[in-house]
Amino acid sequence: MKFLCALGVVGFGLLATADEVQLRDKSAVIGRIVAEKPDQVFVDIGYTVIGVPRTQITKLTRSEEKSTGTKTGKKGSEPVSKVSSPAPSVTDTKALFTVNTTPPPERTVRELMAQLGQAVVQVRTPSGLGSGFFISEDGHLITNFHVIEGETQISVEVYHQRNGQLERRAYKQVRIVAMHKFADLTLLKIEDKDAPKFARVPLGDADQLAVGERVFAIGSPLGLERTVTEGILSTKTRQMQGTLYLQTTTQINPGNSGGPLFNLRGEVVGVTNMKITFGEGLGFAIPVEQVKFFLTHRDAYAYDADNPSNAYRYLPPPSKIQSSR
Repeated sequence: MKFLCALGVVGFGLLATADEVQLRDKSAVIGRIVAEKPDQVFVDIGYTVIGVPRTQITKLTRSEEKSTGTKTGKKGSEPVSKVSSPAPSVTDTKALFTVNTTPPPERTVRELMAQLGQAVVQVRTPSGLGSGFFISEDGHLITNFHVIEGETQISVEVYHQRNGQLERRAYKQVRIVAMHKFADLTLLKIEDKDAPKFARVPLGDADQLAVGERVFAIGSPLGLERTVTEGILSTKTRQMQGTLYLQTTTQINPGNSGGPLFNLRGEVVGVTNMKITFGEGLGFAIPVEQVKFFLTHRDAYAYDADNPSNAYRYLPPPSKIQSSR
C-alpha cells in the first residue's frame, strides 16, 4: 500500500488539489476520491483507480477542505473540520449484530472497559458457569455451546451501571435461540418481562487483525466476574481439529469461555473458548467471522425441544454390524 501511495502522489501531480486518505498503518493514498461506498472508498491516483477498504481508513481529507477549510457547493459556505466525522454504526437486523461502518479510533483498555463492561455477562447453569456478551439491546447474547451443553435451566448475571454505581442483577428467563455444537457457539435471549434495554458491543473483523496486535478479554475466570486480561495476537490461523482459531497470550481460564476478545477499537474479534492447560499464554478464541455466519444462518441451528429434527441434536453414528460366520 505504501508503494501505491507514492505512485499516487506522482501520478496525480497537483498535491494542493488532491484528496488524502490516511490509513491505519500511518501511510496515505493521495489522489481524487471518485466514489464512496459503505465498504470502500475509490481513489483515482492518476494512472488507475484503486478501492480502499473502509476498515483500513482512519481519516478522509478532501482537497477543498485542505485549501479553504470550508464546505463548497452550497449557499453560505461554512467552516468544517478537515477530518471527516466517523460514520455511525449500523445494525444488521437479519443477523442481530452491530458493525461499525468506519473503524473507531484506538483507545486504552481502561477507557474501553468503562464503555464495554456492562455488555459482558456471566452465564450460570446448575453444572457450572461461563461468560457471554450482548449483541443486541433486546437481550440477545453469545456464549459457547459447551457452557450450556445439556442444560435448559440458565441464568444470566448482568452488571447495570446506574448513578455511577454497578448494580448486579440475575435474569432467569433465558431462552436458547440457536446452538452450533461444532462451532461451539450458542445464541441466548433474556425474556424477563421487566428487562431493560441492554448495552451491546459491536462485532469487528478478525481478518483485519495483525499478528502482534494488542487484544484483551473480559470474562469470569474461575467465577471472578468482570476480570480483564490483556495480551497480543500470536497467530490468526492456529489449526486445531480441522478448525482455525485465534491464538493469543491473553490469559484464558475456566469461566472465560464464551466471553469476548476485543481489539483496541472496542470491537469483538473473537469468542474465547479454550486454553492449553500445561502451558502459559496459550489461549484460543473463535474468530468473529464464524460468529457472524452463525448469526446470519441461525435458523439452521434453531433450538426447539419439541422438534426431533432439531439442529442441536447430534446422534452417535451407528456401529458396524458384525457379520455372522
